[in-house]
Amino acid sequence: MMNRTEFWLCILFIEAAFSGTALAQITVSVSPKLAEVVVTTQKQQVRATVTGDPNNLGVTWTVDGVTGGNAIVGQISAAGLYSPPAKAGSHVVAAHSIADNTKSGSATIKITDLAGVLTYHNNRSRDGTNTHEYALSPRTVSQATFGKRFSCTLDGAAYTQPLWMPHLSIGGTIRNLVFVGTEHDTAYAFDADRIPCLKVWHVNLLDNAHGGTAAETPVPAPDVEPYLVIQPEIGVTGTPVIDPGSKTLYIVSTSEGPTGSFHQRLHALDVTTGAEKFGGPVTISASLPGTGYDSSSGTISFNRKTQLQRSALALANGVVYVAWASYGDRDPYHGWIIGYDARTLMQVAAFNDSSDGQRGGIWMSGGAPAIDANGNLFLATGNGTFDADSNTSPNTDFGDSVLRLSPAPNLAVTDWFTPFDQNFLNMNDGDLGSSGVLLLPNQASGPPHLLVSGGKEGRLYLINRDSLGHFCSSCTTKDTNVVQTFAASTGFFSTPAFWHNALYFAGSLQGAGHGDKLKRLLFNLATGLFSPSPASRSAFTFNFPGATPSISSQGSSNGIVWAVDSSHSDPNVDFLPGPAVLFAYDATDLSKELWDSSQAPNNRDQAGVAVKFMVPTVANGKVYIGTRTELDVYGFRM
Repeated sequence: MMNRTEFWLCILFIEAAFSGTALAQITVSVSPKLAEVVVTTQKQQVRATVTGDPNNLGVTWTVDGVTGGNAIVGQISAAGLYSPPAKAGSHVVAAHSIADNTKSGSATIKITDLAGVLTYHNNRSRDGTNTHEYALSPRTVSQATFGKRFSCTLDGAAYTQPLWMPHLSIGGTIRNLVFVGTEHDTAYAFDADRIPCLKVWHVNLLDNAHGGTAAETPVPAPDVEPYLVIQPEIGVTGTPVIDPGSKTLYIVSTSEGPTGSFHQRLHALDVTTGAEKFGGPVTISASLPGTGYDSSSGTISFNRKTQLQRSALALANGVVYVAWASYGDRDPYHGWIIGYDARTLMQVAAFNDSSDGQRGGIWMSGGAPAIDANGNLFLATGNGTFDADSNTSPNTDFGDSVLRLSPAPNLAVTDWFTPFDQNFLNMNDGDLGSSGVLLLPNQASGPPHLLVSGGKEGRLYLINRDSLGHFCSSCTTKDTNVVQTFAASTGFFSTPAFWHNALYFAGSLQGAGHGDKLKRLLFNLATGLFSPSPASRSAFTFNFPGATPSISSQGSSNGIVWAVDSSHSDPNVDFLPGPAVLFAYDATDLSKELWDSSQAPNNRDQAGVAVKFMVPTVANGKVYIGTRTELDVYGFRM
């Protein structure tokens, strides 16, 4: 028989054993495991699920080990609502069982301070980078973790790059918005994060409130498009631009009505409502002195029927710049740029690159003029009259050239470069201006200010933007008046990206069998030159029109290159219509594909039907692409 001490020791042992068994059954899980938010304003609800807690004692919350968090790491309520701090970074939110504080679950919150993707290819240098991306990395993007989150229906094809803006107050709620324009002359604003899709507003740019009339419609493609490259209608084609200071989105509409009467208007829309601002819209018109092939009494007038507003809009120093080319070389047309005061919409400058000749469209495959710190514009022109090297007048025509223009109100050519084989290019539809212009970061050695451009020949040009080089009349095989030039691809119909001293592009030439890989060329800081041999390339071949890549990173680390295969755009000669395919590659080695939207079974991640010259927008852990019928949003699968 046990004595009293032995008896109580036995009882305590049994209780301890029972208690340990019960506590061992407690589990804590937290969802979502990974979330992305914007500094200060975007809260995240985190939920804890506790099992084996018979008294439902619940959990206590910590952020980076601090109970309830604080202003430095972010704060979390007793209900699990996390409020981010004012500084970007990564923080761990944990739920600890009250019944057994040895049991916990956690989630990682990635916080971005990205101010917005407010213009084509992310910034005025057009380098395509978002270096404030804390959620997406080569370690977190895979078929198992990443995919299509939701889609938003559109009423027409979206040739515009989606734009993204955080911290907007909509009806008392702070939201991040993504903006899209369509060829049906509609502008949309969607909640950038809400699942399912939440349309915050959409406006018909042809209704009375936006300057239109009941007789107007988007332009039927056969009325202006000889090759039906954009079809079945033309409305909004060029990517808009946003002024964050005034919270205004600038966008150009194209319309017809009554039949044979054509209209183009610049709209200034309130980003929170879509309502017109500053007395807009304004009807686009311009006249300049000139003796070109469509001049009348020594004047060239803007032609609203034949001028296609293809290039993305640009904004600098309070001026909105809009550029034009044409519909499949349908004459007559010129390369126009018109500048408008961003707050009054008054026209403050106009420029025509072939006022004494013909053509010279500003295409750049949808790219925008690049703009330096002094407000100078850099752009490339297509086939057209070139006489700038002439010693006699006129010498004001700049077909197939890279131009530097002074800011408005002057908007005049202050320097230029034209390839030695310009005449050959012009005669063989070899537009230099099929590619956008990219400004490199300032260099410590060699010419401090450089730019990159290319054309249908597939030749890459590295040019000193303080001395563009003009025309080399003695050159016979290549241009010696630029910093560097070499054959880099089969053709350029894109704007390259530049990140961490490397250039990224996927070139292509029109037609089947002329595609190319996505390539990474290293820039040597000591020599100030590119290595012509790619440091890496993709296994996948991007067929026409190639791809304009975007890059996400956390500073100089965790780089991902995002590129869209849009070869099955509708229409595209030699390729049947089909879905766009979004790719993600390790930016340090393009042979490492991380994910693409065709991998998952049952078309889980399939995008809408492709359109030409698609540019992915990366922001706050998500990737946005516009297609023929929908805006597709990709992100982490919860």
